[in-house]
Amino acid sequence: MYSITTLPAPMFSRNDFSVWGFLKKCIGMELSKITMPIVFNEPLSFLQRITEYMEHTYLIHKACTLSDSIERMQLVAAFAVSAVASQWDRTGKPFNPLLGETFELTRDEEGYHMISEQVSHHPPISAFYSESLNQDFSFHGSIYPKLKFWGKSVEAEPKGTMTLELSKHREAYTWTNPMCCVHNVILGKLWIEQYGTVEIVNHSTGDKCVLNFKPCGMFGKELHRVEGHIQDKSKKKHQVIYGKWTECVYSIEPKVYEVNKKAEKKSGGDSKKHKQEQSTGGDDADEMPDVQETVTMIPGSTLLWRVAPRPPHSTQMYNFTNFAMTLNELEPGMIGVIAPTDCRLRPDIRAMENGDIDTASQEKERLEEKQRFARRERAKDEEEWSTRWFQQGNNRYTGAADWIYKGGYFDRRYSDLPDIY
Repeated sequence: MYSITTLPAPMFSRNDFSVWGFLKKCIGMELSKITMPIVFNEPLSFLQRITEYMEHTYLIHKACTLSDSIERMQLVAAFAVSAVASQWDRTGKPFNPLLGETFELTRDEEGYHMISEQVSHHPPISAFYSESLNQDFSFHGSIYPKLKFWGKSVEAEPKGTMTLELSKHREAYTWTNPMCCVHNVILGKLWIEQYGTVEIVNHSTGDKCVLNFKPCGMFGKELHRVEGHIQDKSKKKHQVIYGKWTECVYSIEPKVYEVNKKAEKKSGGDSKKHKQEQSTGGDDADEMPDVQETVTMIPGSTLLWRVAPRPPHSTQMYNFTNFAMTLNELEPGMIGVIAPTDCRLRPDIRAMENGDIDTASQEKERLEEKQRFARRERAKDEEEWSTRWFQQGNNRYTGAADWIYKGGYFDRRYSDLPDIY
């Protein structure tokens, strides 16, 4: 499906760089206000990174075809989990988008297109809108990633609401993504966990899916696990959802699930298997727990989603998925067609992808200074920045602050866009 399976150059070693020398002055601070050295990055913009939510769009297409709302919710839940699956082992930081930067993606074979724009610089907010080419669904939202450094780890809180609308069923679903934590940014092997409760609400039927992304726990038994249930508006449980966000998601009837849980407890579960020495804490690395055996399928379960295998050279290519590998590809037909603000045209990301770290670093500095200069000029003229494709508003289902797509991007009228590169 994806023609590109490798990047032009492998990633460079981060071993020669003193991370602690840079980060010790950042403890407890919000990292969005700090200019990070390029050594922390991966060669994608955050706008491209959020496009990775769309990798498993087939789940939405399938949900559109189902007549039962609980069955649709199962697939929406699987989509919400699959949308964060590409975070696994992705320890490189995407480039902060410049104000006014955009990214578009059209996937004819998967039947959708998507546009995103960096609508605010402080705080950094990225807005996106995608829709199916036959108007079956739209998926949109805005994300303000709050990053904090806590001595050994970096925690990311992806503030912002995801909204999925299925037009045929006149349904809207909303949720927020789980927290993400990168451990051992100073010492030891970097590893990622996602945790927190994700509540998906069907605003038309009152159905709800509550998903618990489990923190790793003392012996790593819960690492990557997701567990939850679907209930209707009268709070009757219909299905249990379980699996791992790195691997797969199943659905099963609650009664069968409970019987299985009880039987597991009786036989002592697998507590003995997971005994390992506790971390001594202090200045040591947070040891990554051994990834336990794959998800055990309970008889009677339905598989909702399984992650696609990563390409063979993924570990040398920033742990990118096949989908991520394609996102910065500048195809011959794109020049003069995509907006001049599209991040495929960003010279620092392009240089890094090509393995030229010195040029990438110089270009990143130049672009950041250009952005600062433009901001000073606007302040002098008392001129407000105006977004092009999105406008501030409220989410019509939750009432929360949101950025609403104004339309018009794919009309290809870009003559008055700012020169940001």
